[in-house]
Amino acid sequence: MRSSSMPDPPLTTGEYEVFLSFRGPDVRQTFADCLYHFLIHSKIRTFRDEEELRKGEEIAPSLVQAISESKILIPIFSQNYASSKWCLQELAKMVECWKKQGKGGGRTTILPIFYLVDPRDVRHQEGAYEEAFRRHSLKQDQQTIKQWKEALLEVGKMKGWHVAGSDGHGAILEQIFVKVDSLLRTNYTLLTDELVGIDVHVNKVVQLLNLDAASEMIVGIHGMGGIGKTTIAKTVFNKVCTHFDRCCFIEDVRETLLKADGVVVLQNKIISGVLRYDHCNVNNASEGIHMMVDRICKHRVLIVLDDVDAKFEFDKIFGKLGNFSSKSRFIITTRDKRALELLQTDKLHEPGGMSHDHSLQLLSKHAFKMDNPPNEYTALAEKFLKVAAGLPLALKVVGSLLFRTDTNFWRAKLKELKEVPTVEVQQILRISYNELTPNEKQIFLDIACVFIGDYKEVPFYMWSSCDFNPEIGMRTLVNRSLVRIDEEGQFGMHDHLRDLGRAIVNEEDVQNPCKRSRIWSNENALDMLANREGGDQVEVLRVDMRKNEARHEFTEKEFKNLSRLRYLEVNYGRLSGDFKEVLPSLCCLRLHSCDSIPTDLHLKKLVILDLSFCPIKEGWRGWQGIQSLGNLSITDCRSMKDLEDLSKLSNLRELRITGCRMLTEVKGVERLMLLRVLKLDLRFRVRSLLKSVARYVTRLITRFLGLLLILVLLLFIFNSQ
Repeated sequence: MRSSSMPDPPLTTGEYEVFLSFRGPDVRQTFADCLYHFLIHSKIRTFRDEEELRKGEEIAPSLVQAISESKILIPIFSQNYASSKWCLQELAKMVECWKKQGKGGGRTTILPIFYLVDPRDVRHQEGAYEEAFRRHSLKQDQQTIKQWKEALLEVGKMKGWHVAGSDGHGAILEQIFVKVDSLLRTNYTLLTDELVGIDVHVNKVVQLLNLDAASEMIVGIHGMGGIGKTTIAKTVFNKVCTHFDRCCFIEDVRETLLKADGVVVLQNKIISGVLRYDHCNVNNASEGIHMMVDRICKHRVLIVLDDVDAKFEFDKIFGKLGNFSSKSRFIITTRDKRALELLQTDKLHEPGGMSHDHSLQLLSKHAFKMDNPPNEYTALAEKFLKVAAGLPLALKVVGSLLFRTDTNFWRAKLKELKEVPTVEVQQILRISYNELTPNEKQIFLDIACVFIGDYKEVPFYMWSSCDFNPEIGMRTLVNRSLVRIDEEGQFGMHDHLRDLGRAIVNEEDVQNPCKRSRIWSNENALDMLANREGGDQVEVLRVDMRKNEARHEFTEKEFKNLSRLRYLEVNYGRLSGDFKEVLPSLCCLRLHSCDSIPTDLHLKKLVILDLSFCPIKEGWRGWQGIQSLGNLSITDCRSMKDLEDLSKLSNLRELRITGCRMLTEVKGVERLMLLRVLKLDLRFRVRSLLKSVARYVTRLITRFLGLLLILVLLLFIFNSQ
């Protein structure tokens, strides 16, 4: 491969990162299959074209789109590659995209692999390629033949990998991955339009990293919340990541460590991010450190740990810093400078407030989608700058609030902000909260209190059942920079915004937490249930007892007065009794790692049931009272051998059952006519699983054929008239 001291150009964005083109009979079951799974295992989105499935003369538009949007194009030239007109069409399209984007200086890269063929045969169409073109010339026009030959010549001249018969595939696959990973890392788009006035900070941090030095180094970025620490860290990450073998960016470290087994959770995130594994199953901190030493320390790594506090202990997460390559680097962001002092690093940077010009530019980007305000807004914008006091988060949120509003609205909001006695970020952000509709406020508060870091599917389902219109509400919250959803579909929120939401809930009753709408504090939750003080104010309740030595047992009596509770989550507890006359408004019930679960659930409004690591025994009567259920998740219920006939759950739309190793059959799936999401872990006994799935698919096909027959009859009647 070509070598250069300059970083590779940024790549395009699209659904896929890598497109593989190959002749199926030659390499589908060998090299191409190994490469595909190598990339997928490394969390690289890869399109694998199955050429044998093609029909017709031209490649499909969807395939053309996949090539056009992919960042890296990998043709695998084998002995019979040129005998396929579809492979040649793909190659011609690859070259077309490559040329359109400036060839070597563009955003699409072609990485050819010459598998058991001489690159010269590809370039000049010799050997088997010559014979293939002789046959093509009998059926194809000369212009097409010329285009294919030019594409082969162009790609054949590119430096790639020549795989000979004596070469081991493992080493070559590793080389390909390193190159692909390097190219993709030049295209990290962790930021959007917030890159205003941070060049000086980025350059300072890069200077502190001293990339050419051979010494272990930790660089810290510290300052108040909302000042831009994360933005600076992400930009530095984007800029220098190509200098490292492996890298990862870990957000919300402080929040992660607050969880039960937080150290292990964080280790799994780091190892998965560095090694690009979908899942990493470290079971304890000692095992995590050993894996770090064995699998990560040998590489030159860049690891960013965002939002660390003084309780963070490097050695408990990573082991000794001296175990890592002297070329590795760690970037740590924190509000608390003491966290960096405890790490004994003197490589520190503290960003200050934004300058006037940069503040105006950031406000304008969010309020007008341009660098400067229109003339009629200039004077008003200047006054807003004074209120925001150079704080990037405040400028971003206020600008988003003012987007597409007239000057009268600006004046009203300015007056409201001026009445804030001090320039406190939370008070400024409250102005944006006040502009939300009642439904949007409910969603915002739910996320702030219990759903940060959660995947959106379950909350969306619950909000829909409560008529909160989550699609519309979430669009508003994201557009106003109050909530973010990452590529994996997880909710995120700035710490100031989280604190704002929780403060608003606390203000509902300052003295008595049991009178608030949302209870997420374990201490408050246990007090309320133990004293049976909860009333109809409580809508959302989370109880987590994994840190408690003794597991509390709850019966229906503790929940008797919670008539408006719509979300209940219990972790590591015990629930027993008959839930016939309680929780009439409950929409979502999540029981995780509970020793026991209620014998009966007569929950008429329940639409989501999540039973993870809970004992579900044969004959459990809970199914009988949840006929409205639309979403069912069961994870690692290892004692469950047979599952009740699910056909009774006629409203079920989503079914996920994973890790239930003793389960032999899922009954009634084929009769769930509204089911649209079905996830069954392959650890089920295959024969029984296939029977259930086959019945389900057969039912769908029967319905489709019935509808098709009706359509044909209607057309026949219409034509006969």
